[in-house]
Amino acid sequence: MRKKRIMIIGAGGSGKTSLANVFNDIDEPARRTQNMVYGKRTLDVPGVYLESPWMHKHIIAAAQDASHVLMLVDQSSCRESYPPGFAKAFRVPVIGVITRSGEKPENDGWCIRQLKKTGVTEPYHHINLGDQTGLSDLVEAIK
Repeated sequence: MRKKRIMIIGAGGSGKTSLANVFNDIDEPARRTQNMVYGKRTLDVPGVYLESPWMHKHIIAAAQDASHVLMLVDQSSCRESYPPGFAKAFRVPVIGVITRSGEKPENDGWCIRQLKKTGVTEPYHHINLGDQTGLSDLVEAIK
């Protein structure tokens, strides 16, 4: 039986690798991810996989190794990344995560609408890795 990991997806620059480093107990700066990276506890999916519709089937297939899917939306950047209903393609719990929370609170409504449109149900977790805000709540939701 394969080890189940937490799959992290989102647009480029949304904080996927930084969050994966936290879950994997890695203390080094994040670098741009070119391929799927299987960490100790995570599966880090490159943003280009999400930004290329023909790669969506690969994300869905890789989710077979996932216990949960974290769908990240960056509060500091209003970029639409997910196709409508994309969260419904996964057979594991999907958790909506708003990263860089507090940096541009005026964009929070946009982030929530983006997660709802993609099919992620509430509650949504607001995190900021800079000051560790919301991280413990996210960890509890995964457990």
